[in-house]
Amino acid sequence: MERIITRHLHGSVCAYEPTTSQAGELDPVAEFRITSDDEVHDHAVTAELHRALYATKHEVVCIDRGGTELWRYEFVPRSKEKYGHWPSCDYSLDESLVWVYRPDAMAGRGNPDMWVVLDAGSGSVVAQAELETAGHGATSLRHPSRSHFMLSVGEGQDGCVVYRGALSDGALLLDRYPWADRCPIDISPDGRRFMSVDHGQSDVQFHEYPGGEVVLTLPIEVFGHGPEDAYVEWSGGYLDPDTAIVTVGGETEDEEDWHQHYLVDLRTGGVQDSLDAHSRNAYDFEPLGDGSWLTSTPEGRPILWRYTKPQ
Repeated sequence: MERIITRHLHGSVCAYEPTTSQAGELDPVAEFRITSDDEVHDHAVTAELHRALYATKHEVVCIDRGGTELWRYEFVPRSKEKYGHWPSCDYSLDESLVWVYRPDAMAGRGNPDMWVVLDAGSGSVVAQAELETAGHGATSLRHPSRSHFMLSVGEGQDGCVVYRGALSDGALLLDRYPWADRCPIDISPDGRRFMSVDHGQSDVQFHEYPGGEVVLTLPIEVFGHGPEDAYVEWSGGYLDPDTAIVTVGGETEDEEDWHQHYLVDLRTGGVQDSLDAHSRNAYDFEPLGDGSWLTSTPEGRPILWRYTKPQ
């Protein structure tokens, strides 16, 4: 089964299915019309393209292909804060559950942030846990073969707090990683390791999963730049299980942003070469783990690229 990716375009959750024979701009294989006027902050679809999720500041909603609402999970009480809190949602590996991050502290609900697991069929709460965070938003990384998620909660200048979550006997079990200065970027396609970038953007590290033991650290100098003129972006990921893409950025003397992607051989720890990813900016880059990656058109439509090793 190919990986399904989504975009929110023109009032719809659009689903795309990159295949090994494709390259170039992708056409959606399904579109789910959204009726809400609220800004959409996250979205996901099922592999069979029967249902879609979307999250706004006030709720997570499940809809079918016709746009009919199947269920709604509301964040109560409704937030009166206009800015600074962005929920996220995703399906579990088997699509029986929906994992939701609630930035309740910044939303002014009077309690810490929450991580909630819902029944994907009904939207009812299966389990939930309070987090020791007051985050603006969170990056959720689903493990490719285990029923685990990593959650990186961004707390602005205070850094980020990272959890690993799993459901066991109806309870949400949390393991908090013992650092607040690393931002997870991607989990390897084989699920054995993950990649993180220093919150201060001085280096990139690769860790064993799930424990987090560091197996490789690459400071900014390894990529031919100094900390005074460049930094590691919170971007990149795994091109394949043995190759990572690290993004370095900075500003020119004219205060124009620049960025460059670099290939890293994870078997040797060496920087192989720079990669022309055709990306419009440092964050217009989504590796898929099979030797391909996505960028986007100015309108947000995905473009698929494939890596060809130099002869």
